[in-house]
Amino acid sequence: MQALRIQKSPMPGFALGMGITLTMLSLIVILPVGALLAQGASYGIEGVWQTVNTPRVWAALYLSFRLAFFAALFNLVFGTLLAWVLARYEFPGRRLVDAMVDLPFALPTAVAGIALTALYAPNGVFGSVAKALGVKIAYTQWGILIALIFVGLPFVTRTVQPVIAEIEREVEEASATLGASRFYTLYRVILPMLMPAALTGFALSLARAVGEYGSVIFIAGNLPLKTEIAPLLIVIKLEEFDYDGAAAIGIAMLLISFTMLLAINLIQIWSRRRIGHV
Repeated sequence: MQALRIQKSPMPGFALGMGITLTMLSLIVILPVGALLAQGASYGIEGVWQTVNTPRVWAALYLSFRLAFFAALFNLVFGTLLAWVLARYEFPGRRLVDAMVDLPFALPTAVAGIALTALYAPNGVFGSVAKALGVKIAYTQWGILIALIFVGLPFVTRTVQPVIAEIEREVEEASATLGASRFYTLYRVILPMLMPAALTGFALSLARAVGEYGSVIFIAGNLPLKTEIAPLLIVIKLEEFDYDGAAAIGIAMLLISFTMLLAINLIQIWSRRRIGHV
């Protein structure tokens, strides 16, 4: 029998690739998370619970995750629309708009926070208009929401845009020739193909918003029980050399974030299986 010839890949083998992957994962993810959990374990479950189970901490956690979810939901809708416009239409200034989408990636978060505060303060360009209408934006939860939307929008747009570019127009035309309306084509043809990428962008935007600090503290006002975010509480604990307290709040944020991202991943798996059965 003729010996089978094994085609070797030009890329590194499984052993080398797995070793590099596990090493980098350990250094960047596993060790920091392990150190946080170890600090919490030395503090004890009772100590962690006593630190977290206070009105101030619960209010900060609720504020951070609630506004992060709303900001990610807003970015999911309008970030997808922005990606569709950039991928499907040609218009004057398109390249400029496309480049500006990446601005929150390059702009330091503290600079973004100062700029947003200057714009939405009561004497700012947009803040003065809102003040005339009887609405206050800066130093309220509305200001925090705007800051979180600003830093999270590129994650959705840049995740969905390549997928939209790969969708052939013939698919939409075929749906139209079969008598489908635009809404039906969007709902049954386009959205199922965009759903996995859109959920990935939503998860990235949510994760960024939950841990955002620099762009929020300037516009938030940082009033306990009102506009104080959880990352600020961690910084306060660290400044007071209360490392156990900071670790306790960090563990609470880690558990809540893991639960939310796990739910999003399960939805992604369900959407992929649904697309496979269609």
